[in-house]
Amino acid sequence: MRITITSVLVDDQEKAHRFYTEKLGFVTKHDVPLGEDRWLTVVSPDDPEGTELLLEPSGHPAAKPFKDALVADGIPFTQFTVDDVATEYERLLALGVRFTQEPLTMGPVTIAVLDDTCGNLIQIIHQAG
Repeated sequence: MRITITSVLVDDQEKAHRFYTEKLGFVTKHDVPLGEDRWLTVVSPDDPEGTELLLEPSGHPAAKPFKDALVADGIPFTQFTVDDVATEYERLLALGVRFTQEPLTMGPVTIAVLDDTCGNLIQIIHQAG
């Protein structure tokens, strides 16, 4: 058994698509119209056959209170691994990305938390060694 697709609930698929591709650097894997919404997935350019991230419309009534509660408590919805958090933090800051947590080293890991502009906090992480 493998994870092939995971989702992030987004307020606006087009805005999310621009953020995840233009800022975070993912590439579009699938973009299929489905009525008002789309089956819209992105992948890492380093692993185009790897796990897809579905930019899932957050139209379900439970989505907004769930996302709002996570953001209010500062809890990231998902996490992405990077080669170096400090370098990625500086790159993303230069692109106008807003962080809610600057890089923080805790033992062997360094993390930072960013706002994806679509109702989610996203954690980036790298592990030393």
